[in-house]
Amino acid sequence: MTNEQKSYLTLEPLFNPKSVAVLGASENKHKLGYIQVKALIDGNFRGEIYPINPKAKVIEDLTCYPSLLDIPAKVDLAIFCVSADKVEQGLEECAKKHVKAAIIFASGFSEVGEEGAKQQNVLTEIARKNGIRLIGPNCVGLVNTTNGLIGTFSSGIMHVPLHEQRAVGFVSQSGAFGVLTFLAAAQNQLSFNYFVSVGNEMETEFSDVVEYMIHDPKTKVISGYLEGAKNPKKLRELAKQALNKNKPIIVMKTGRSLAGSRAAASHTGSLAGSDKIYDAFFRQAGIVRADDYEDIISFSQLFLSNKLPTGRNTVIITSSGGRGINEADRCEAYGLKITPLSKKTQTEIKRYIPSFASASNPVDLTAAAAVSNPELFIAPLKALIEDPDIDNIIFTEFPMGWSTKDPLLKEFIELCKNSDKFIFITTFPLEGMSIPAGTPELLKNGIPVIPGSLNPIRALAKLVDYSEYYRKNKQSNPQPLLQFKQKQDVKELLQAGTMLSESQSYEILESYGIPTTKRAMASTVEEAVRYANEIGYPVALKIDSPDIPHKTEADAIRLNLKNDREVIEAFIEINCNAKKHKPNAVINGTSVQEMLSEGIEVIVGVTKDPVFGPVIMFGLGGIFVEVFQDISFRVAPLTREDAIEMIEEIQGKAIMKGARGKPPVDIDSIVEVLLNLSSLVSDYGNEIEELDINPLIVYSDGVKAADALLVISNKADQNLIVRR
Repeated sequence: MTNEQKSYLTLEPLFNPKSVAVLGASENKHKLGYIQVKALIDGNFRGEIYPINPKAKVIEDLTCYPSLLDIPAKVDLAIFCVSADKVEQGLEECAKKHVKAAIIFASGFSEVGEEGAKQQNVLTEIARKNGIRLIGPNCVGLVNTTNGLIGTFSSGIMHVPLHEQRAVGFVSQSGAFGVLTFLAAAQNQLSFNYFVSVGNEMETEFSDVVEYMIHDPKTKVISGYLEGAKNPKKLRELAKQALNKNKPIIVMKTGRSLAGSRAAASHTGSLAGSDKIYDAFFRQAGIVRADDYEDIISFSQLFLSNKLPTGRNTVIITSSGGRGINEADRCEAYGLKITPLSKKTQTEIKRYIPSFASASNPVDLTAAAAVSNPELFIAPLKALIEDPDIDNIIFTEFPMGWSTKDPLLKEFIELCKNSDKFIFITTFPLEGMSIPAGTPELLKNGIPVIPGSLNPIRALAKLVDYSEYYRKNKQSNPQPLLQFKQKQDVKELLQAGTMLSESQSYEILESYGIPTTKRAMASTVEEAVRYANEIGYPVALKIDSPDIPHKTEADAIRLNLKNDREVIEAFIEINCNAKKHKPNAVINGTSVQEMLSEGIEVIVGVTKDPVFGPVIMFGLGGIFVEVFQDISFRVAPLTREDAIEMIEEIQGKAIMKGARGKPPVDIDSIVEVLLNLSSLVSDYGNEIEELDINPLIVYSDGVKAADALLVISNKADQNLIVRR
């Protein structure tokens, strides 16, 4: 392992300092400097605490020092409880004192404008020059509940219960929302081991903290709140590392609206939106996307049972028929399968439950179980555990009176522990009735108890998704990214700020092994007729112009021309229409192309995302892309597995696999086109702004591009993206 790969070790002074200095410590109990010192004391911080205050002698029985430089011992971490104008001086003192980590709460930097950004850059330079790892500025701080490091001024964090199991790390780009999530988790039997508010991410950013947690043996789940990834390439690499360790990353990403999408020349660009790309990126990387903070809590609690679901087949055991149906609907909505029970299993269940109860799925024990016969909660479990077709068992109610010493509870726990089924309890969220008496014992033995208000059904569906992805990753033999060997240098065609004509776009596609139509460029009617006869009827005629990307709008395309007369008429019409549509358009000529036989139309394309760089899109063509937007995205570069998943992801995949007696299409050829496009944008990701092949006609034995459009980035845009 190289030093660069071990960079996460430099965060150790932030998470596990042996000594902490508080700059701006105060005797005033209402000031942040006092609150921070008291938080460290009340948190039972296991290291030394050094308050810094030039006027005070003692704060909370701790000796004060006039400055950081006056402390006679080594300082690992400095916590800045000072205003923005005093941070630079304090950081310079950290450099002289060889302090290796700092937390800066103060706001007034890049978030307030240009002057603040300049000051932040000065601080960044000091930190990097002196090897100081920083959290903030403009943050709530950092908490390590395993060693008492309460490096925050948030009073809420200091007054929540801490539970025995602390194995979930949480990193947030929002301070206040991060604190609220911390509190909600604590109130629902889940304590984070780490809470990090990264603020402006001046020196340490979101993915740096994720990397630390991946390598931290105390952390089993990495969770977070994300508004925008600063380093998506690193996050993607880290997600792979986490997956290999079976350490899920679950992230709540805000911004699901289409506000981030934009109008574009290509279908790919106009269909893309920031949230669609993030969704694709998370799936591609194996990151679990949380819909809200409840998912982070529920998913973590389910995962900490130390058992992964083996599939989607789910059975519900309830004492309320209505609730059972409600949860069954929820399961199906989130992609879990309420599987019909076999006759054998139903017969076995009927042996133990009243005749008026139901042995189908959901298994309805009726109110008799809830009121007078709690042993009925165990009876069907024995039969279900023996059924090989069942993966998950959900109890929507549970006996409230079973204490930790109750023999029935002990029997229930032993049944669950000795089974490979994923079993958990979700209670109706009524005050005073949502936590059964036996909950501590259940949790200790890996049986989650989660109130319905946290939507654990949705979390289970996400855990099933993760489990499938984890097992697939474990079993797969990852193939190296495609490197296209026979490509030609096409850079001279990629002139900044231009849009290529169809023929120029074809030339680039062909150089990367993407099949296109037979074609020839005609300048006169006579040439058009001659080329049509050489290619063979029927043919298509299209205006070839970089200034007319959408030929249909200009009425500058004619299809299925069957003879010389139709070619002559079409040539005259489309040239006339093109000049009317755009009198100043540069026209390279009229493209005479073979008329492709009927196949399945798909669209493939590339758009340059401001966060992720080149993103590849795939979908069915025609009405499917125009109306239904049945499309999938992946961030380049693609693996073969990525390309296959893109095809499998769209709703219309059944059409490609053969429908209504038609033969299946050549899926492998589509995969090759996607991989070749990935290779193209890996080489020219800076230059290519948008690229559409629409449609790509797919046959049972190959593909051909029937139309193409390629837009080149402006030079300024090209300079913004680092070549991959």
